[in-house]
Parts: sequence; C-alpha cells; structure tokens
Amino acid sequence: MPPSHLQRILITGASGTLGYNLVQHLGRKHPESHLHILMRTPDSSLFAALPNVTLEQVDMADTARLTAAVAGFRPNAIIHCAASGVRPTQLGYFDFVDLNVSATMQLFRASCEIEGCHFIHISTGMVYGSLDENHPSRPWREDDPINTLHPYGASKAAADCLLRAGAERLGRRLTILRPFSFTGIHDGGGRLFPSLLRAALDREPFAMSAGTQLRDFCAVEDVVRAIALLLDSEEHPRHDIYNVGSGLSVPLGSIVESVAQQLHLDVDIRIGELPFQPLEPPSLVADITRIGDLGWQPTINLAYAVWQLARSSFPGLAVAEPQQLVPGR
Repeated sequence: MPPSHLQRILITGASGTLGYNLVQHLGRKHPESHLHILMRTPDSSLFAALPNVTLEQVDMADTARLTAAVAGFRPNAIIHCAASGVRPTQLGYFDFVDLNVSATMQLFRASCEIEGCHFIHISTGMVYGSLDENHPSRPWREDDPINTLHPYGASKAAADCLLRAGAERLGRRLTILRPFSFTGIHDGGGRLFPSLLRAALDREPFAMSAGTQLRDFCAVEDVVRAIALLLDSEEHPRHDIYNVGSGLSVPLGSIVESVAQQLHLDVDIRIGELPFQPLEPPSLVADITRIGDLGWQPTINLAYAVWQLARSSFPGLAVAEPQQLVPGR
C-alpha cells in the first residue's frame, strides 16, 4: 500500500511530451498508486503496459465534466501538465487564456473540495520577463519578476499568480514547477529537435534562426524526476516554486550543432535563415539552486535524450548513440 499522499494521483496533459513521460515514470515507480489520466481524446495504447493507469475523457474547457472527474476520483495529488502550445501562431490569444488560466483555476477550485489534495502546477520558464538594464545576463531565479508579453508565458504567469494567491488564502498545498526547454521521447510536432530529426530523415536542410539566443535545454527524463521528487516529499513548504533546467547558458545554435555532431546526423543546418519568433526572449536560462538544495540535479546528456527520441519516433534514421550521462554525473 503506498503512502496516503500517493494513493490516488490525477494527471492532465498526458498526451504531451512531459505528461506522457511523467505517467510512464510514476506508473513504474509507484505500481501500487492509482494514476487517473484526464484526456480530451483518450488513447489507451499509450499506457497499455501500466495496469495502475486509468483514462477518462474530459475536455479541460468543460467545467462541469472537469469538476465531476475530480470529485469522482478524489485524488491525493493533482499534477497539472495540460497547456496550450508555446508558439503564438497555434492559438488565438484568448485560447491561451481559456486553457492556461481559466481551466487551470477551475481544476484548482475542484481540488479545494478534496481534503489534503496537493496541487502541482507545471508552469514554464517563459513566465520571466526580458533582459534589460535591471536584469543582467544571468539565470532566472524564482523570485525574479514575471512580466513577459509573450502570450503563452503571460498566460502561465497569470495562472501562477492566481494559484499562489488562492493557496495562501485557502491554506492549500501548492507546488509550482517552471521547466525551461526540454526534449526526449514523445516530443513532436514542430518543436526544435523533432524538426531537426525529420529534416535529417528527409534529407532536407534544417533552417533555423541566428541561434544567438541563450537557452537552457535538458532531458525530459530529468524534468520528470524533479516532479516525482516534489510529489514524493511531504517536508518542503506548503506552497513553493521551483525552476527546473540544466542551469547552463548556451547559444541555441551551439546546442543544435552539438547534438547533431554527437548523433553523427547528416543534416545541413542553415543558421540565420529564419527570423526570431515574435517576443522570443534573448535569454531563457534557469537558476536551479532551489531545487538543487532538495538533492535534484540534471543527469542525462541532452544528445542522449534526442537519440532516444530518434529511436522511438524516427526508427528509419541512422543515429550514433551518444554518452548517456552528463559528464561528471
């Protein structure tokens, strides 16, 4: 029998990169826990090997259905991974608000009807503002201002603020995680590394921006371990915020070229052919001191995470297996 705070865990966003890997990790780490997954379009094949996982069809925009699902399952913890896409072209502005703010607050409201329910909100490093004279080029800390004008980042920042105020007012246990950039198995769509691998498979050039923006990339497996650490522990504060990333500040172009080199990818990387995305921050790097104090650190080499993605989603692509662990770990 698992500890009481791990008996029933409700997870949203399991069709995404982070949510999928989280369910796989927790399903194996806590085989006696009941993981209940809310999905707009349930796909039982994703978690067929995990007997402790159940799926329920729920659209996050359906307030009544969402509330009933939480009340029916009565979770000890909710891990809210569901969110809109990052790129502004995918959704209209109010779509970001509806999913990332309104639906999030409705889920939190439903959780407040469950005694002792721990609400874990997966936010993003995109909540932080832009560099200016008041913010030198250094990693972002959890107490830095969250004043971005990027639609995705702003919607997540709004949810962060409202959740913190609600948790303080209502005496609820809240944990906010702010992952920075990550990749690994089940990454897809038009995201950076699936696009790179697809270009290599199709023998087409890979066009990207100038690549001068500073980024912090890590393996999704490491982000999942951070979530599991905070879920398992009952000793940290009732509500707190944690950045999760590599803690390394590297130009994006150098990151892409390094991964391609380690995988021996035969691909023509054309840096500077695309413009920067609208409102793209010039620096998005995490200060990971706070979660490091809990014993967490990134361990998986980014190129290894991309290799895992290639093996699982692009089986026809020839890639060399890189070193698995970050040097020195």
